[in-house]
Amino acid sequence: MQKTLFSIALFFSLFAQAQEFIPLWPTGKMPNTKGIRLTDSIANERIYRVGNPGMYAFFPSSQENRGAAVLICPGGGYERLAYITSGWQLAKWFNSIGVTAFVLNYRLPNSPDLVQRETGPLIDAQRAMKIIRANAVKWNFQPNKIGIQGTSAGGHLASLTAVTEKEIANIGDSLDKVSSRPNFAMLLSPVIDLGKYAHKGSRNNLLGTDTSKARIEQYSTYLQVTSTCPPVFMVHAYNDNAVPVKNSLLFYEALLDKQVPASIHIFPQGAHAIILHNNPGSVEQWTTLFEAWLREMTFLVEKR
Repeated sequence: MQKTLFSIALFFSLFAQAQEFIPLWPTGKMPNTKGIRLTDSIANERIYRVGNPGMYAFFPSSQENRGAAVLICPGGGYERLAYITSGWQLAKWFNSIGVTAFVLNYRLPNSPDLVQRETGPLIDAQRAMKIIRANAVKWNFQPNKIGIQGTSAGGHLASLTAVTEKEIANIGDSLDKVSSRPNFAMLLSPVIDLGKYAHKGSRNNLLGTDTSKARIEQYSTYLQVTSTCPPVFMVHAYNDNAVPVKNSLLFYEALLDKQVPASIHIFPQGAHAIILHNNPGSVEQWTTLFEAWLREMTFLVEKR
């Protein structure tokens, strides 16, 4: 009972700190939909169905603002969204280093409303990036210092957004002219390969029954890396038995081949449970290393 009360208190504490929920799509303009009215389904700190795609905004104090922003894509195997541990908690950490954060509620591929299941998450991520960049001045960060972060299957979505050059979220409004490409990406235990080293649950949930070679290669993001991909910071555990570390290594090698700046950190412990705090051994240092990388790459504006 005490644990349940603590979880409820944490939920409402985090909810209260979120500045606002920002819907992604104007009424009647959401693409890739059959028009089915859905409600959000939430249980055990997981979102299992997204009826209203959008993002929760977390703003740092004006004194701490470092002029950067990030879109966070929670993980959950493309079956659910772990929006607390790989969403809101990370958002508050980003705020602590002066970064504005947005936690994405993206449509899951198993939604009965989607016309094309595999493009649903990417369309929502691109639209979110467009909204964030279009409001950079209003929200007090620089439009060329906007990143994307993702954990596990959310890491797949983040990497997919980073490598995709085609704008598939355009709906004929003013945001069509705004780029959805992030300026940097941070991938935590990411799903990258949908072939030999795939996390089978993520692959099957994203692609459904169409697991042809062509479709697998299309959505294995390391095969889509070009020289226009933004800089990337990656963290993975050697003992991750859910998403093999080879996923991050394949992406890193592809970035090297295209001469894209990248940093990778493979820790001996952490399995597929690397979170913000209370990690085993040296993996506890990942946030310190990531903040240092953001400074080194000049994505954080020095405070005056």
